[in-house]
Parts: sequence; C-alpha cells; structure tokens
Amino acid sequence: QEQVVESGGGLMQPGGSLRLSCAGFGIILRRHDVSWYRQAPGKERELVARITGYGLTHYADSVKGRFTIFRDDTANTVTLQMNSLRLEDTAVYICNASNWFKAYWGRGTQVTVSS
Repeated sequence: QEQVVESGGGLMQPGGSLRLSCAGFGIILRRHDVSWYRQAPGKERELVARITGYGLTHYADSVKGRFTIFRDDTANTVTLQMNSLRLEDTAVYICNASNWFKAYWGRGTQVTVSS
C-alpha cells in the first residue's frame, strides 16, 4: 500500500533534541510536498514545517531557529530535527505527503517534553 510511516518520537527533557523520520512506502517523497503537523489535546492541528518537491522549506513561527526539515532522496525519508525542545512542543507529530490530488497521512508519533 501507499503510505507514510513516522518514527523517532519519545520523551525528552526541556532543552533536549529529538529527530523524527517520515518514511515513504510506495510514494516517492521528492515528488510530493511533505509536511509535519502536530496536535496536542485541546488544541487545533498545527503545521510545524514543510518541504516541497523542489526543496523549499517553511516553518511555523513557534519553531523557527529550533527545528529543521530536510529530505534524503536515497532513503526516501523526510527528517524533522527538533532542538531546544520546550514543554509546549509536546504533541502527536504527524507526517503528510501531498500533491494536488491526494494526501497521505501517517499514524503519528508521540513527542513528550517533560522535566
């Protein structure tokens, strides 16, 4: 089946780092816009970062300077490097690969920032 699968979530102290991976199966990620969203309980879904098929990147204001998104075409993965983590970064992080006609959603990976 065509799908994206996230990995790398976990528990981290404030100020620490985590690296999330989105892997494509039956989907060539360099031919899609790939986005990371997050959703915390009681909050709306938020776009965190996006990388287009041309390599153009976008970041939410809340993560600029702390998070970096990049793609590995050989591995067919998109990585979200998260540094200087804060308590408010706690959420389920979800990968999306999209074009004009289809959107593929991962199942999500939990990120918890706690002291």
